Amino acid sequence: MLNIVETFSGVGAQSEALKRAKIPFKVSATVEWELSAIYAYDILHNGPQDLSLYRHHNKESLLKELAQYNLSSNGKEPMTEKALSALTVGQLKAIYHSLINNNNLVDITSVSADDLDDDIDILTYSFPCQDLSVSARWWNNSSGLDRDSGNRSSLLWEIERLLIEFKEQNKPFPKFLLMENVTAIRSKAHIENFRVWTNFLEDLGYVNQIYDLSATNFGVPQSRKRTYMISVFVGDDLEIEQEVMDYFLSNNLEHIQLSAENINPISDYLRLDYSVKHYLEEAIHATPNFTASREKIFNNNLKLATDSQADNSLIARTITTKQDRNPNSGIIAYDKNPLVEGTRYRNLTPREAFLLMGFTEENFDNLTIKNPSEDVKKAFLTQAKLLKLAGNSIVVNVLCGIFKQMDYINTHILPQDDKESQSLSDFGLEINIL
Repeated sequence: MLNIVETFSGVGAQSEALKRAKIPFKVSATVEWELSAIYAYDILHNGPQDLSLYRHHNKESLLKELAQYNLSSNGKEPMTEKALSALTVGQLKAIYHSLINNNNLVDITSVSADDLDDDIDILTYSFPCQDLSVSARWWNNSSGLDRDSGNRSSLLWEIERLLIEFKEQNKPFPKFLLMENVTAIRSKAHIENFRVWTNFLEDLGYVNQIYDLSATNFGVPQSRKRTYMISVFVGDDLEIEQEVMDYFLSNNLEHIQLSAENINPISDYLRLDYSVKHYLEEAIHATPNFTASREKIFNNNLKLATDSQADNSLIARTITTKQDRNPNSGIIAYDKNPLVEGTRYRNLTPREAFLLMGFTEENFDNLTIKNPSEDVKKAFLTQAKLLKLAGNSIVVNVLCGIFKQMDYINTHILPQDDKESQSLSDFGLEINIL
């Protein structure tokens, strides 16, 4: 059973992918500070909360417990004491339950090697991308990965700090590291900092395999391309190092190129049957007033469907943290049957966004329909926050392919107990399981 540490864990796309790939694992620690993501992770992976476990707590005692954590309500800055105090007892219990249930260490800057197990198999780090993306330049933010910039993307260097602590304490390094971020991390603006990072890992004894992978290559009709880096710890064993490098050379995930007919149709991901009550309610909520700015959105963006008819020749653009924007991931146009009088279209719903990120309908229902606490839902899982959680996540299907490679290396190369070579199809990376 693999021992996983998820830093910058979000809603836990990594855990969902490991389940989907049928790879036995346990998550020994998570690191996430944003309230909605903390709560969603717990519900998504552990089911409804049993808040009776904390029936002995009142608001004062809960605030005292939570005061030791550096929590955030928006993922950008820490919550004030006043903002935390504004939450209800039920909401405070839900957050506390989530932290304890998932051993959430919350703030990456305060996590030390002592807080983590000695037998970590995979440590994931999907650190914030905001300061790397093109939009950062629009705001005159060019600091990117600069070590001392103090921005969110510079949190990468907290992972460096942790690994240095591992080394200083003679603590075994994680067998695998997995990075995910925007492809701009290898752009001219950031490549030197990224090389410093990859060189550091190589000096520790890791072999790095870097991929630029699109969701479409794994069957999902979304044009979302991200950079992934698998780092395999080989130490100073040159033979194993060569085996790992040969494996990646022969089993390069970038070589998976699906033809258009083998990408799942967009109709599989859109919920256009408005006879289903919650689909209708979600669609109405995603229908904006048709203002001048919305007319531009209507004219400039992909019409993934009209009324109840999807256009299966199209794939959605990248799912972002907001859909009511220009450009967006695509819209559903109204022709003969507008759901709201005077409107021309609706945006993707949070459900559709989650589906296009590789999550299942059951996953989303666990977050919403099956969630018994309306009080908590209103605080942490509004439609806007659900869209943000989806946009900040990772496509599960892509992670499945990556984790299958890690599992193969772990069981066939690192232990050196089976040298038989296998192709992508042998360990489940062909179209039929994507």
